[in-house]
Amino acid sequence: MCKEIGQFASLMKNLPKIREEMGKLQERMGQITAEGDAGAGMVKATVNGHLEVQTIVLSDEAVKMNDREMMEDLIVAAVNHALKKVRQLVSEETSKMATGLGLPQGMNLPGLG
Repeated sequence: MCKEIGQFASLMKNLPKIREEMGKLQERMGQITAEGDAGAGMVKATVNGHLEVQTIVLSDEAVKMNDREMMEDLIVAAVNHALKKVRQLVSEETSKMATGLGLPQGMNLPGLG
């Protein structure tokens, strides 16, 4: 119990620095991007750390397919692939920040995941 109180006191003491670092992390998240693909690269999607789709690129082969349902499935798969990758990158950045601030391991930072 005393250990938890000490951790809480330390956390409260570092609150201004934590807020500052979270602001910086939010900025970095907008700069983080990941690309996902589907259909052996026929469809590529790029997503940023704010989980916003930035680009969808269709290969010439994909455009010629003339199969609407298949194209929709490939786009969804490419976006989901990119989202999975960018979530991992954001998680790594969040962990680095938490470690740098001396926060307890596994602490969930609100709004960052």
